[in-house]
Amino acid sequence: MKTPLPEPGAPLGHFVSDKPFDPYAAEHKTEELKKVAQASQFQLMWWQFRRHRMALVSGIFLLVIYLMIAVSEFLSPYNLHTRNIDFIYSPPQTLRFMHEGQFVGPFVYGQKMTLDMDNLRRVYTDDKTDVQKLRFFCSGDKYKFWGLFTSDVHLVCPAKDGQFFFLGTDRLGRDMLSRILYGARISLTIGALGVAMSFVLGIVIGGLAGYHGGVFDLIVQRVIEVLQSIPSIPLWMALAAIIPVTWSPILVYIGITIILGMLDWTGLARAVRSKLLALREEDYVLAAQVMGAGSARIIRRHLIPGFMSHLIASATLTIPGMILGETALSFLGLGLRPPITSWGILLTEARSINIIALYPWLLFPVVPVVLVILAFNFLGDGLRDAADPYK
Repeated sequence: MKTPLPEPGAPLGHFVSDKPFDPYAAEHKTEELKKVAQASQFQLMWWQFRRHRMALVSGIFLLVIYLMIAVSEFLSPYNLHTRNIDFIYSPPQTLRFMHEGQFVGPFVYGQKMTLDMDNLRRVYTDDKTDVQKLRFFCSGDKYKFWGLFTSDVHLVCPAKDGQFFFLGTDRLGRDMLSRILYGARISLTIGALGVAMSFVLGIVIGGLAGYHGGVFDLIVQRVIEVLQSIPSIPLWMALAAIIPVTWSPILVYIGITIILGMLDWTGLARAVRSKLLALREEDYVLAAQVMGAGSARIIRRHLIPGFMSHLIASATLTIPGMILGETALSFLGLGLRPPITSWGILLTEARSINIIALYPWLLFPVVPVVLVILAFNFLGDGLRDAADPYK
């Protein structure tokens, strides 16, 4: 029902709010606006990033993962190459805390192995009379921390003369949990180093092509079109196959990193070029040119910050792509080779359908790959939104 309009010349009605008067409401609002106006770009990005819960959780998860790879030797219950020949293809052991109704702390039951001659496989059963309490901050297998010094201190160790295979063992009796922790160091760092290389190439080549144009831009675009017309996996395989088999594991690691980095810069270079083509005509760029600023300074200080959100999103999406690339090459036998251990090399143990059916725990390296890729995608969404806090 519409309220009738007052007659011409009639006094207007007066309405009084019955809400309690807050003399500080306007002041508080002014303080909030003042706080936002005086905040730095980093503070605005952090406030915006905190609102994206999944991105915040993903960032914390990735931070923890990257901190863990710095101390993989300490976190692993066993050395990378320790073999337990009496427990080949041992299934994961269940971590327990209660035994016969009493709390005894974290422990596992000992295992008994019998041979199933009908199916030609080992069968492991828990021995409920053998309680093996885990030890913490203990002395176990010796290792060389980052190749610098020898130590034998571990976060968790099996009981004396006991076993602790939380994720089972492989065909040589090696602990899967320890190998996954060691493999994370290679798989995660190869993605970060590859992205750093591709970013340098993409920003430099794309920036020069977009800012100057001309013949250089024409050549760069034709090279990018040729590289992008070739499927990524076959191109990776072809280049990885030419790595000499006589190379040391470190050289193979460097070679795979260079291959992944040099073939992934094309998309970023084209995006940088298109942005610079639009931004180079802005007034502030002309002002910088008049003041005598060089091309490198204009691109670095004035143009690139204008589309930093796109660069951040590209970085967080490129890293999981490179992790998948290394995993695929190693899985196909064309990437890293033992004794280097990565998630892709661990998955080569599960290439046979018979192995997967009998020993499904060999697929556990897939879990960290999926979690890391999802975390990077969520983090990229949050950083992309946070890089433009004024929107």
